[in-house]
Amino acid sequence: MSGGCLVTGAAGFIGSHLVDRLLSLGRHVVGVDNLVLGRRAHLAKAMAQTTFKFQELDVNDFDTFEAFVREEHARHPIEVIWHLAANSDIQAGGADPEIDLRSTFLTTHRTLRVAQSVGIRRFCFSSTSAIYGMQQGLLTEDGGPWFPISNYGAMKLASEAAISSALERFLERVWIFRFPNVVGSPATHGAIYDFVRKLRRTPGELEVLGDGTQEKPYLHVSELIDGMMHIWGRAGERLNYFNIAPPDTATTVREIAEEVVRVVSPGARIRYTGGNRGWVGDVPRFQYSIAKLQRLGWSPRLSSTEAVKRAVREVASQPAASPGAD
Repeated sequence: MSGGCLVTGAAGFIGSHLVDRLLSLGRHVVGVDNLVLGRRAHLAKAMAQTTFKFQELDVNDFDTFEAFVREEHARHPIEVIWHLAANSDIQAGGADPEIDLRSTFLTTHRTLRVAQSVGIRRFCFSSTSAIYGMQQGLLTEDGGPWFPISNYGAMKLASEAAISSALERFLERVWIFRFPNVVGSPATHGAIYDFVRKLRRTPGELEVLGDGTQEKPYLHVSELIDGMMHIWGRAGERLNYFNIAPPDTATTVREIAEEVVRVVSPGARIRYTGGNRGWVGDVPRFQYSIAKLQRLGWSPRLSSTEAVKRAVREVASQPAASPGAD
């Protein structure tokens, strides 16, 4: 069996898919989550395996987190940390900047401290397109300078800087994955999830923030995990950083809203609130370059709109539940 993995945010939407994939590869996996957005139910498959250990805890409680990781590392040496714990509600972070400071940046800072304290020298990080801010043309990894327009993007960019600094001090190798909009099930947030919930409350009308022209690339979570695994297995620099997205395709909010209405409540009226942004800090449109990832030998199979249509069916079928529920 290969070396162990620690996953923060393990019970979240993406984290739970990552846990399942790592276990399928024969890895021993330790997962932690504070269950604010994550749900134990997301880990049902993993919980049945003896090679998985889950602990509910707050990564920002350094002493508790460090003691737990140290104990697990002594039992099954942890080779790499996959740090996914973060605030995923960008609107909430815009209203209260403490949310992203605490849940996005400080979780990174404290996870790096644990890595140094325990002696784990490899680090994978879930970053975001939001670090780029408002840029013209295709977003490439090696452009810049970057000026995020959301607290979420700012704290993710600050996290990348902290990881770069840690690489100079004690880490051996780093992988940074810059996500686009990721869709699929079990969803806990995002436009599709919000639209489905709204239509279930008011089946005759769907309110959509903005004018529907916002346009971004959407990637199905299964393909995101495929891309992350490909990068992790083949990118061998000390500092590896990649955009992950469908090539040359994007989807408008209007298209998403119409697909959700078609699946969930046919005939419902869509009411747009107006303006080309859904909220303060929303980047209304962007397009990734994934040339760097393609040179590494990988590209998604689904277009952005194909990923959205698949995800709408999945989210519409998932049972309603409250975050943190068993």
